[in-house]
Amino acid sequence: MAELVKWEPFRELISLREAMDRLLEESFVRPFGLLGPSRFESFALDMYETENDLVVKASLPGVKPEDIDVSVSGDLLTIKAEVKEEKEVKEENYFRRERRFGTFCRSVTLPIEVDVDKAKAEYENGVLTLTFPKAEAVKPKVIKVKAKK
Repeated sequence: MAELVKWEPFRELISLREAMDRLLEESFVRPFGLLGPSRFESFALDMYETENDLVVKASLPGVKPEDIDVSVSGDLLTIKAEVKEEKEVKEENYFRRERRFGTFCRSVTLPIEVDVDKAKAEYENGVLTLTFPKAEAVKPKVIKVKAKK
């Protein structure tokens, strides 16, 4: 038996608008958009919060830990990394060259206030994990309610 679904004309308009926004952003804001942000200008990262911490995980394959710089200025987190080429091969001997070498950087705004002095940074299997404890002002406070007699 066929199921009836309510037609919502604005659902298609929203997806069309999102597609146009993405097209314009890739064409003008990021001219290399067809290759994706990770190819030339950036790297992928995840950011989430736990009860007590803000956690940032960044994919930095092929980067040595000593070639990673992390800084926080106000609420702006900046991660810089450098990938060095192992050995030089003449250009005419390449069939395909997709791995990138050089310095790249990414800055993101931290969504909550954190205690930078107690931050931890770990690097394992190409993933940088930054753990920022939440500032005391951000942690929820529990107020116990007493009955008045």
